[in-house]
Amino acid sequence: MKTLSDINFKNKKAVIRVDFNVPLDENFNVTDSTRIEAAKPTIDKILADGGSAILMSHLGRPKGKEDKYSLKHIVDKASEILGVKVTFVDDCIGEAAEKAAADLKPGEVLLLENLRFYKEEEAGDADFAKKLASLGDIYVNDAFGTAHRAHASTTIIANYFPKDKVFGALLAKEIESLNKVLKDSKSPVTAILGGSKVSSKITVIENILGKIDNLIIGGGMTYTFVKAQGGKVGDSICEDDKQDLALEILAKAKENNVNVYLPVDVVAADDFSNDANTKVVDVNEIPDGWQGLDAGPKTLEIFKKVILDSKTILWNGPVGVFEMEKFAKGTIAIGEFIDEATQKGAFSLVGGGDSVSAVKQFGFESKMSYVSTGGGAMLEMLEGKTLPGIAAIQE
Repeated sequence: MKTLSDINFKNKKAVIRVDFNVPLDENFNVTDSTRIEAAKPTIDKILADGGSAILMSHLGRPKGKEDKYSLKHIVDKASEILGVKVTFVDDCIGEAAEKAAADLKPGEVLLLENLRFYKEEEAGDADFAKKLASLGDIYVNDAFGTAHRAHASTTIIANYFPKDKVFGALLAKEIESLNKVLKDSKSPVTAILGGSKVSSKITVIENILGKIDNLIIGGGMTYTFVKAQGGKVGDSICEDDKQDLALEILAKAKENNVNVYLPVDVVAADDFSNDANTKVVDVNEIPDGWQGLDAGPKTLEIFKKVILDSKTILWNGPVGVFEMEKFAKGTIAIGEFIDEATQKGAFSLVGGGDSVSAVKQFGFESKMSYVSTGGGAMLEMLEGKTLPGIAAIQE
């Protein structure tokens, strides 16, 4: 794996694909700068070598050029985090971009305008990629969040740097962390999968069954498994057309000697609301008019023992509706158990939109071994897919 440390960037211009797709408020202030902070080590190394950095990213899903999606809104925040004045150019190809890149001196940082202002970016257009490539000497991909897309700036551009292309620090760390779970894991390995749908996790489950010892299932998909086995789930969320699939997963797990842990009790509510009446009930006996919205106390005791005995832990998806305070206890408890296991020497990897949100919300971010920045990309790697953005650097 060719990384930053394999190259000295002195007097070189690095074209870096970063993921600065950050949330903005109505006044265009950055409300979460995690992704900008994540790119800092890569940019720091290039500047420290005496090179310069040309940053390219997308922001949102613009339809053509839309001011609200302009990367000019994040220039001040990026300058503050990087500790260097970031120069902005209001295009990513063409004369203005070419001049700004040509004028760039060692130690300087240039941010190009939103790549998705051109439909050629998502189309993976070769001519567009070639124009981006012409701006610098070395290509660095540090955007794990878009590594599963064969876009011009994430994959096609690498063709124009046959020898001068490397993984940035963030992307290298993502690959290394996922490989620790998928290839070099220490047993026992436990996967905790939550969220609402079995259908969105099926390929992940199938791919990891041969690599794990324990599978903890929580969140909304619990009820599809429970109902498939004859339990009463009341008004809980349930994919009726996926019940056979749930039974197949349980059978495959058994074949692979994987222990499956489903909730035994849940916090049920008479309404999907923080003001609902609640009671703890057996997971197989949820009354009509009630729905399971969080893991129950007995369930958490069982999960705790499994997690604390683990040496490798993968967490993808919450085990309850953590956005409502009343139903956040289970997800917080899982975070606490993983924190404790990590302190005891386990390797813990958290990824996938909602679990990352929960980890941040409840202050567990620094307590996990690694928190992945790319939801879709991480899931595709867990599904066993080769990500085009990664393959393009390795070729």
